[in-house]
Amino acid sequence: MKKIALLVVATLFSVASFAQTKWNVDAMHSSINFSVKHLGISFVDGRFDKYEGTFTGNPEDLTKGVFNFTVDVNSINTAVEMRDNHLKSADFFDTAKFPTMTFESKSIKKAGKDKYKLEGNLTIKGITKPVTFDLTYGGLLQDDGRGNQKLGFQATTTVNRFDFGVNYDPTAQGIAKDVSVTVNLEFAKAN
Repeated sequence: MKKIALLVVATLFSVASFAQTKWNVDAMHSSINFSVKHLGISFVDGRFDKYEGTFTGNPEDLTKGVFNFTVDVNSINTAVEMRDNHLKSADFFDTAKFPTMTFESKSIKKAGKDKYKLEGNLTIKGITKPVTFDLTYGGLLQDDGRGNQKLGFQATTTVNRFDFGVNYDPTAQGIAKDVSVTVNLEFAKAN
């Protein structure tokens, strides 16, 4: 009887371990992008080039997974150096005081076939607020041709920059208050 009990415990432990597999973001095949309306007539797009992130969970049941990301705000890139330098200044992100932004998920809820609601806490300039992403699961690839397992996602949301103390142009006539965020993610299973 003890042997059966030990076998059941070992099996449950191995299933639990599989359920919490760690996946690291593949930055060469991922991107963190944003878009904000300018002067009410056009949009300025940008991205962050340096970041680290993980997904810990099981592709069989994403609702039990956890996403964690840290973004190097100094890596902001709008393809205009003068604008990027201004965005790093105290007028916007104040990267001298707040060099990183973070996201930590709190829940993932099924919303349809390969569709989820990803809820978590976003911290920018030391201010933490809840945000909800629309998350699309791209799928699981067992072998990328190099022996790596990969997971794919896309996450989108809109954040109010004023909520995070990014208050330059408080009338929002030149730079809109709402910023659209699109995150394309490819993860590799950690070894």
